[in-house]
Amino acid sequence: QMQLVETGGGLVQAGGSLRLSCAASGRTFSTYVMGWFRQAPGKEREFVARVSSGGSPSYGDSVKGRFTISRDNAKNTVYLQMDSLKPEDTALYKCAAGNGRSGSYYRSPNDYDYWGQGTQVTVSS
Repeated sequence: QMQLVETGGGLVQAGGSLRLSCAASGRTFSTYVMGWFRQAPGKEREFVARVSSGGSPSYGDSVKGRFTISRDNAKNTVYLQMDSLKPEDTALYKCAAGNGRSGSYYRSPNDYDYWGQGTQVTVSS
């Protein structure tokens, strides 16, 4: 079992920055792919970013060049640095953990086993 707790959301003006954190319980954090997804009201869950157990990142097209995902295995924490925020980034952001899926790109919610409750990000224009 793994529990995930996100923090760092809030209200920010367009062009601003936020840093989300996701703290994980469990001793096997370093073996998991960690991802960030977001969901706005009335929209489907959208892949934002993921980082492999080895630290390799991948980003959704809508955030590429603006967001940076990273992980600190010593602290069992994954981060999402969000810069140049836009109103369309407004959503509930959730982190997720998954492993054991050989050949997967971990860009689908179905690739993940554990989810946090989420943290709200609101970007005003």
